[in-house]
Formats: sequence, C-alpha cells, structure tokens
Amino acid sequence: MKVKNLIRNSWLGIVGILTFSSCSTIPQGAKAVQLFDKEKYLGKWYEIARMDFYFERNLNNTTANYSLNVDGSIKVDNRGFNYKSKQWKQAIGKARFVDDQHIGMLKVSFFGSFYSGYNVIALDKDYKYALVAGKNLKYLWILSREPVIPEGIKQKYLGIANELGYKTTDLVWVEHDKN
Repeated sequence: MKVKNLIRNSWLGIVGILTFSSCSTIPQGAKAVQLFDKEKYLGKWYEIARMDFYFERNLNNTTANYSLNVDGSIKVDNRGFNYKSKQWKQAIGKARFVDDQHIGMLKVSFFGSFYSGYNVIALDKDYKYALVAGKNLKYLWILSREPVIPEGIKQKYLGIANELGYKTTDLVWVEHDKN
C-alpha cells in the first residue's frame, strides 16, 4: 500500500511539475503588444529568423499560417522544409489568449494540454512585421508577411531583442527558396 501511494504521489508531482512548466510566460522585461487585433494577425507569416530549437532544426522555408477554429481558438499551421532529409515538415497546433484578446500574449500547444508562451512583443501598425518572444530567452522569432524584411525593421527588432537579453548572434536566418 505504501509503494502504491508513493507511486501515485510521485505521478501527481510529475503531472504538477509538467502542468506548471507548460504555463505560458513571457521573458522578464518583455511586454506584449497592447491593442492587439487578432483578425489582422491571422494569415500567413514567413519566418525570417529564429532561435534554433529541436522542432525547427534544419528547417528553411518556414511559415506559420494562423486561422480561427470553430471554438474561437487560433489554428496554428507551421510548415518548413528540412534541407537535410529533403522533406516538408508540418506541425498543427492551437493558440489561445492568456487573458485579454487585445493583448498579444498567447499560449500555444502542439501537444494536447501542454502550452508554451507566444508573445507578440513588437508589431508594425500594418501587421506586416512581428517580433515574437517565447516563454524565455531560448525562443524568439522575427516574422514578416513577405519572405524578406526591410533592414530598418530588422535592426529595430534586433535592438529590442538585445535589450531583453537575447543573444541575437545565435539567430538562424531562414532561407526562402522553395514554394
């Protein structure tokens, strides 16, 4: 009976840790965009640069397409070409606002109930360019509605990221050479 209780309590502890660690957060000092308009944000975005991580390793031609689900959440359709395996890779998930849908602070999941932070921290007035921070300084994306970004916007977003503590020299600059 003691072993059974120990296993149950250990399992509950692990579930609690996973649940807590999957909560959406924002890096210290970062602030999500206010007066965020989700309708303007929907559609296709090209990934210009990112902090590399396991799920996007070796990918170029990466895009994210956002659309509304029936339940009001946002469908996230990420796609990229693995230049080593020569295959397209796709991941479909969902995003929800953490609180107010007029603040660019969302949580995104590709694995059931495990969410991570997706924070729009810079956005031009026409919704053509975005800087997105993950839950910590390991996750950062520069996005554009086109496969290229003007140098001025690029430098502005790099400046914001550097001020927050991101090591922008580690960014992967994405090539867009396939349809």
